[in-house]
Amino acid sequence: MKLFKTLRARFALWTALLLFVILVIFGVLVYVNMARGLMATIDDTLTLNASQAVLGLNAENGQLSSLQGFVQNLEGVDVSETGFTIRVLDAQGAVLQEVGAYHSLPVPSSTIKLAQQGKANFITISLPSTDKKFRVYSAPITENSQPIGVIQVAHSLDEVSETLEKLLTILMFSIPVLAIATAIGGYFLAKRALLPVDKITRTAYQIASTKDLSARLNMPNNDDEVSRLATTFDTMLTQLEEAFRRERQFTSDASHELRTPLAAMQTILSSTMTRRRTVNEYEQALTDLSAESHRMKLLIEELLHLARRDSGNNPLNYEPIDLSQLLEDVMDSLFPLAEEKGLVFEQKIQSNIIIKGDRDTIVRMFVNIVGNAIKYTMVGSIAVQALTQNDICTVTVADTGIGIPAEHVPHIFDRFYRVEHARSTEGTGLGLSIALEIARAHGGDILIDSVVGEGTTVTVHLPVLRH
Repeated sequence: MKLFKTLRARFALWTALLLFVILVIFGVLVYVNMARGLMATIDDTLTLNASQAVLGLNAENGQLSSLQGFVQNLEGVDVSETGFTIRVLDAQGAVLQEVGAYHSLPVPSSTIKLAQQGKANFITISLPSTDKKFRVYSAPITENSQPIGVIQVAHSLDEVSETLEKLLTILMFSIPVLAIATAIGGYFLAKRALLPVDKITRTAYQIASTKDLSARLNMPNNDDEVSRLATTFDTMLTQLEEAFRRERQFTSDASHELRTPLAAMQTILSSTMTRRRTVNEYEQALTDLSAESHRMKLLIEELLHLARRDSGNNPLNYEPIDLSQLLEDVMDSLFPLAEEKGLVFEQKIQSNIIIKGDRDTIVRMFVNIVGNAIKYTMVGSIAVQALTQNDICTVTVADTGIGIPAEHVPHIFDRFYRVEHARSTEGTGLGLSIALEIARAHGGDILIDSVVGEGTTVTVHLPVLRH
C-alpha cells in the first residue's frame, strides 16, 4: 500500500471522506425535510377534504339527519377517484356511511375517542395483510359546539413512499459517486499542485548525490505558496553555494597562508642545522624564526576570530564608548610606527562622539585601518578626521601612500585578498575583512576610495548613540 503513503493520496482520501460526510449529512437533512414536507401536504389535503365533506352533512336535534351527497364532487372531483377513503361516524362511534377504496381500513378506537372529545388528530396506520401505509385524519362533527359525530379521511402513503424511495436511491447512488469523483479529482489536483515539491525533492536528492549546489528549480513565479517555496529554495541554494564557495576558498587560503610561515621556518631551521654557525648567524636565525612565528601567531588569531564570528560564538559586549577618546588613543599607540617612517599625523576629531559598541573590536578595527595606512605610506602624511551629522559618525583615514589599483578595490574586503605589490609586506590579508565585519556588526559600513600613486581614503560610518 505504498500509494496511500504519499501526500497526494492522503489528501485525496481525506477530501473524499470529508465530502462524503458532508453529503451524507446533507442527504439526511434533504430526506427528512422532504418527508416532513410531503406529510404536511397530505395532512393539509386531508384536513381540507374533511372540512368540505362536513359541509355536505345535515344535523337536527344533535343527530346527523341527512348524509346524501356529502362525499360527492369535492371541488369537482369524485372522492373514489382521488384515492381517499371517507367515513362518517355517529356520536357512539358507529359507521354511518363510508366511501372510498379502503373500506376495511382499521382505525384505532383511541383516535375516535379523541375526536369525540373535540380533538382533531392524525395517525399513520398499516393494513394487516399488506405493507401499505395510510394517513388518517379524525375530526369531530359539531352542532352548537357539541360533538355529534366523527369524520375520518384516509389517504394512501404509496406516492409519498415511492417519492422518498426514489430520493433515497438517488442519494445513495450520487453520494458515493461524488465522493469517488472527488477523490480522483483531488488526487490529480494534489499531484499537479505538488509537482514543484517533487521537483524540490529530486533536486535535493541530486545535490546530495553529486554534491553539486549549482542545481536550481527555476520554477515560474505564479505568486502562490508553491512558487514562493520554489523561489525560497533557489535562494537558499544560492546562499549555500556561495557559503560553501567562500568556505572552500577560506580553507584553501588559510592553508596556503599557514604553509608560508611554516615553510619559511622549516627552511631557516634546515639551513641553520646543515653546519655549525657563528653566534651572529644563530641570532639572525632566531630573529627570522621569531618574525615568522609572530606572523603565524597573528594569522591564527585572526582565523580564530573569524571562526568565532562565523559560528556566532563571539558575542559583542555593547556599551557606550567615547569614540573621540578612543581614536586619540589609537593614534597615540601607532604614532611611534609613523614617526619611525617619518610620516606626519594629522587629526581633526570632534569631541564627545558617543557610540554604542564593543570597545575591543572597535579598537581592532581602527588599528587595522590606521595600521594599513602607515604600512603602505612611504612618505607624506596620514590624516584622521571624525565628524557627526544626522546621528551618523563619519571617520576618514586618508594617506598619501601607494594607492590601490581600481580593479582591486571591489575585492579589497575579501578574506586573504592582497594586492600583488602588497604581498611582499607583512600581513595576512584579513585585516580589512575583519574591519568590515566589525563595522557592520555595529550597524555601520566601510567605504574605500583610492588612486594609484596618490593615496587611499578609508571612510567608516557608525551610528551615534542618542542620549
